[in-house]
Amino acid sequence: MTTEVELLAKVPTQLFIGGQWVASTSGRSIDVHDPATGAVLLTIADASVDDAKRAMDSAADHQAEWGATAPRVRGEILRRAFDLLQDRADEFALLMTMEMGKPLSEARGEVAYGGEFLRWFSEEAVRITGRYGKNPEGTGRMIVTHLPVGPSYLITPWNFPLAMATRKIAPALAAGCTAIIKPAELTPLTTLYFAKLLQDAGLPGGVVNVLTTSTSREVSAPIISDRRLRKLSFTGSTSVGQTLINQAAENVLRTSMELGGNAPFVVFEDADLERAVEGAMIAKFRNVGQACTAANRFIVHESVADEFARRVTERVRALTVGRGTESGVTIGPLINDGAVDKADELVQDAVAKGATLVVGGARVVGPGSFYEPTVLTGVVAGSDILREEIFGPVVTIIPFSDEADAVAKANDTEYGLVSYVFTKDLARGQRLIESLETGMMGLNVGVVSNAAAPFGGVKQSGIGREGGLEGIHEYLETKYVLTPDPFA
Repeated sequence: MTTEVELLAKVPTQLFIGGQWVASTSGRSIDVHDPATGAVLLTIADASVDDAKRAMDSAADHQAEWGATAPRVRGEILRRAFDLLQDRADEFALLMTMEMGKPLSEARGEVAYGGEFLRWFSEEAVRITGRYGKNPEGTGRMIVTHLPVGPSYLITPWNFPLAMATRKIAPALAAGCTAIIKPAELTPLTTLYFAKLLQDAGLPGGVVNVLTTSTSREVSAPIISDRRLRKLSFTGSTSVGQTLINQAAENVLRTSMELGGNAPFVVFEDADLERAVEGAMIAKFRNVGQACTAANRFIVHESVADEFARRVTERVRALTVGRGTESGVTIGPLINDGAVDKADELVQDAVAKGATLVVGGARVVGPGSFYEPTVLTGVVAGSDILREEIFGPVVTIIPFSDEADAVAKANDTEYGLVSYVFTKDLARGQRLIESLETGMMGLNVGVVSNAAAPFGGVKQSGIGREGGLEGIHEYLETKYVLTPDPFA
């Protein structure tokens, strides 16, 4: 098995522009840290505005050729990338654990999940269809086709460094779009290593370009303002997404925005509590709680709230905190000390306003950015933790009285990404599908993400969908043509 030192020696440290690994013109560099130890893993290139312009030129220059490439060829390149990822799965999992901190078992799960976008869109590349038929008046024929939207700028977050890259790159390539991808400054190594994999899979130079930078706003500006860019896809905070939407308006860019979340996890009195607790542990502690789909507010019927809290607390006490590469570890570090500060501030605010701290609620002493897995009960309305995305291993339990109360509490947020509902009542489940204001819902399950499903939210959680049949259409423009009746 590849060691950490051997793996880091394989990871490119330069920018990837025009099919070449090139030095940055900025003269600056970025240190990438292990959040479990604080140690520097690698020092990589820090892109400048000039580098951004070079990447934009590359994407624009190669768009026509890549857009004209046969769908089967595009699909086969993605399929080869999928196969190579399976061969290198252990390396990608280890690299993600090193730079992001998640336990190795979860990193392996992300490799499987991220790979599915490559496989799914390798198959969708050859299924881009149109339609042909008479117009209603019978005077002509309507032809509807779908064409690549064009050069795309893809901005990914730090929490799922492989899956967020493949979820954007795969549909763009399948649709015939060239791309510039900018990974998060905190976890850029996985994207750099993935770009190398795409090279090995036979992707032509210049089709995908990678910019790593510590000055995202400055580097993004000339790309977004360039009239040759036609698509902007971003995953991250709502505040940054709003800024990008405003910038994208200047050139009327197609946008996909996967933004913040504040997921409700609703447990009714008739729920299978064992299944609900299992779902809660996955929905909350997957990725150390650092996921936009993480359950943020556990809204539990007052008749079972105490028992639910007892069972969850028992499971939380059994979690093991440590570096994700260590055997038996189930909770890794948060991404940095700032994330620890935020989690602690939210917990302390909730306690000050009347919540009961059952377990956890403190930083872990020692190197690295660790926070104790935490359970809070009786969280009071008005607590910051109910309004803000926690992005940490903290369970907040709120009782409710009836279905109307549960729906009101669940919808009391500007976000609407995902919700989770546990009930044995099928009719109630159907009602909740329609009454909860979220783009996705898990009914008696704690994980909803799947490459074959449309991922995305409503309200301030975003615009557009990634994955599924819908995912490739985010990178396609619809063209309609009317021709005379050929038999007239």
